[in-house]
Amino acid sequence: MHPPHGCRTRRNRPSPVLSAPARYARPVLNRSVTTRRWIELAGFVVAFLAVHAVLWFLTDVSANLPLGDVTITYRRWIETGQQAGFWVGVDADWVYPVLAIVPMAAAALAGTAWIGTGWLVLMVVLDAVACAFLWRFRALGVRVVWWWLVFLLALGPIALGRIDTVATALALVGVAFVATRPAVASALLTAGAWTKVWPAALVGVLLLLRRGHRRGVFAGALVVTALVVLVDVLYGGAAHLLSFVGQQTGRALQIEAPLATPFLWAAASGVPGAAVYYDQEILTFQVSGPGTGFAAALSTPLMALVVAGGVVVALWAVHRGARRAEAAPLLALLFVGALVAVNKVGSPQYIGWYAVPVVWGLVAGRPSARRFLPVAVLAVVTAFLTQLVYPAYYDQVLTVQPWILVVLTLRNVLEVVLLVWSVVALVRLGCGHGASLLGRGRGASLHGRGASASDGADVGSVVEGRDGVGRGRMEP
Repeated sequence: MHPPHGCRTRRNRPSPVLSAPARYARPVLNRSVTTRRWIELAGFVVAFLAVHAVLWFLTDVSANLPLGDVTITYRRWIETGQQAGFWVGVDADWVYPVLAIVPMAAAALAGTAWIGTGWLVLMVVLDAVACAFLWRFRALGVRVVWWWLVFLLALGPIALGRIDTVATALALVGVAFVATRPAVASALLTAGAWTKVWPAALVGVLLLLRRGHRRGVFAGALVVTALVVLVDVLYGGAAHLLSFVGQQTGRALQIEAPLATPFLWAAASGVPGAAVYYDQEILTFQVSGPGTGFAAALSTPLMALVVAGGVVVALWAVHRGARRAEAAPLLALLFVGALVAVNKVGSPQYIGWYAVPVVWGLVAGRPSARRFLPVAVLAVVTAFLTQLVYPAYYDQVLTVQPWILVVLTLRNVLEVVLLVWSVVALVRLGCGHGASLLGRGRGASLHGRGASASDGADVGSVVEGRDGVGRGRMEP
């Protein structure tokens, strides 16, 4: 018999108590996710320590003194300050901005005899701090810090052996705040610029493209600059505060610079007058020969032209509807590419600068991550070729051996490729969104309204949710 309509039997009556599997399913899932995340973190810590142990080891065993700037030049500057009270950047003109003296002095806290060890410890700590701030960011499902570890290993001991490491670490932490705290990002990038000038270009990117937050960006840069200037003036260094600006103007072509490549081949071919020589004043190897003076003089105006052209293209792309979140890392890459590829100074540590715009591009949303994926690969290849040039076989570069000149030439070609790619990508970004806007405009004419491709989007990032899954986020 069937029960009367509306009556419930014991069999079909809903149970007020959840079954055990239903009750504990979600906690088990969360515990599984948490365990997986801890395992991933532990694996990364092991990999981080292993990579930095290898780099530390290479600074000891590699030829051509990859830590020589620290143990010789930085040590001499600190000893002079400690013993004679004569500090570079304060009491005399200096090649670096004044804030660079701080990590050098910190590395010598245990004594200048231990400055090499102190420096390496400090650089490892700074890299760890940068990784901690970047840990939550993913690109196409993979944490971007894994890419950075591979990049550091490819670059070799020079990744730890120069003041550039400090500026790069500060800039990477700044990238972590671009979307959420632009003022903090600007402050960190400005601190990097007062350590090694190049991060100032990234502050320029924020001022140009961080819509609605330019006041905060300007305030962050102004506060840090004011503090640096105030402390320097109080210590009597006002006359030398900006001395670093003119320190590079009289330099000739450094042998690793892309502009020096044809002259190195001329020296290898025995062309009269073409040769490699050591400049005793600025402590670097340069190339001489017919045309080198013109090439060195051309470097600065050419760099300025490329940077100005990049600004115009980026603003045009944004005006056409390109999202600022995608245009910003491309302009950052263009700026860094110009500072490296068109520079008459071609120091190997400059390649480390590429890490910042690449990471920025990888965390700026899925479309940007896909766009920057080939750049990330090319940057790693460029870094590895740089390690072959210096420190691995630098002595053979100095004697212009053809096989290593092929490696150096390929490395320099990749620098130019990265620069050209950034320009082309910005142009395509503008053209693509221009077509998109045209299509939307036609659709809007039919529906009585229109929309911009950049509406509701500015600088974006991909961050990890509570469940460990990367999610896109665009800041209005």
